[in-house]
Amino acid sequence: MTRPALVSQGRSRPTDRGAGIPPQTPDTIPVATAPAVRRADVDAGRWPDVARPPSAAPARTAIARHFVGRALDRLALTVPATGARPSAAGPRLTLHDPDAFHRRIGRHGLIGFGESYMAGEWDSDDLAGVLTVLACRVDDLVPAPLRRLRGLWVSARPTADRNTRGGARENIHRHYDLSNDLFSAFLDPTLTYSSAVFAAFPARFESLAAAQHRKIDRLLDLADVGAGTRLLEIGTGWGELALRAAARGARVTTLTLSAEQAALARERIAAAGLTDRVDVQLRDYRDIEGRHDAVISVEMIEAVGAEYWPAYFTALRSALAPGGRIALQAITMGHQQMLHTAATHTFISKYVFPGGLIPSREAIAEHSAAAGLRTAADRGYGEHYAETLRLWRERFTSARTTVGGLGFDPVFQRMWEFYLAYSEAGFRSRYLDVRQLLLTEGTHR
Repeated sequence: MTRPALVSQGRSRPTDRGAGIPPQTPDTIPVATAPAVRRADVDAGRWPDVARPPSAAPARTAIARHFVGRALDRLALTVPATGARPSAAGPRLTLHDPDAFHRRIGRHGLIGFGESYMAGEWDSDDLAGVLTVLACRVDDLVPAPLRRLRGLWVSARPTADRNTRGGARENIHRHYDLSNDLFSAFLDPTLTYSSAVFAAFPARFESLAAAQHRKIDRLLDLADVGAGTRLLEIGTGWGELALRAAARGARVTTLTLSAEQAALARERIAAAGLTDRVDVQLRDYRDIEGRHDAVISVEMIEAVGAEYWPAYFTALRSALAPGGRIALQAITMGHQQMLHTAATHTFISKYVFPGGLIPSREAIAEHSAAAGLRTAADRGYGEHYAETLRLWRERFTSARTTVGGLGFDPVFQRMWEFYLAYSEAGFRSRYLDVRQLLLTEGTHR
């Protein structure tokens, strides 16, 4: 799973919540608050850009204070640090250190906005709610003339994050090898780290495992996986899809670059007595061997990087036996937003998913067609991802003691909560979508 920056592109404004997503009711709003952080206590060795605000840039800081402050006031989001609340209801952003907040945004844009949260310079009584309002009204934050000058304050993506074979291994390691116990702390017992498909809203954590199985079963059905199917999975996760496919009688080869995930997936497969049906390989998708009746890849394309999308789709096509089917689950964003995000170093690419980029539907269609594939089915579930992320975030905030005991400090916890809330906001605002696609041989004539 990987996420973009919310970059203003003059798009039409959606409603505040995605279609079909109910507002959070009081019993679904997490009661846990982010751990308090004092900037003076931040480990500068681990978090150098959080421990100290950027050097003063008076002009940029003044611009940020004027336009961001005006937008926050217009959206009725800001609460004074004194605790006094305005009369209007809604999510609130409390500024503890306005000078540092504006300096960071003025120098580093949305990366600075996230780092300011990590540093404890602002808080919110409803973080996902604040970020959703901002995502829905992102065009209000920066006037159109200044948007054309965005290159003056955004940074290019580091070349070290490119997904070469070595780079891809390192990028996957930096996220998925953090700790299996960390992911266990907020995922459901299936350890599935991608969007579920729910039967009803509002979603409850108790229904998440069943919703993940519903999602997996739809993908298996889409790829026509059954007894005797030779299935290739690109992106093992912790093995739940492979387990479910093997239980149908399929023979599964599943690929991952995460040593932590591979180890636990093998344990789970052995415990289920399915070792003879599932082969977990530490292997790059570019090194696929053999032909398969079906190929499934769940939220893997986002980690590939635009530079390597041609290689990814060529690998999918080369792995497919005649008459085979490919089922993809992919997060998508608008095409113009994708083009701008591709050239931008974002909070997510810096702290969460280095090297990743969410594709547009147009990009998927273009690159899959170039590889000799056609899109036979395409269905979206964006509102389901918003609910999935809400449940993960609530679970994570309730597990702070566990997460801290694993060695993840308060700055990390604030960063991770911001990532989950930021992602949820992307789906609630309809900036993002998640889709299940069926690809088959041939292109439309």
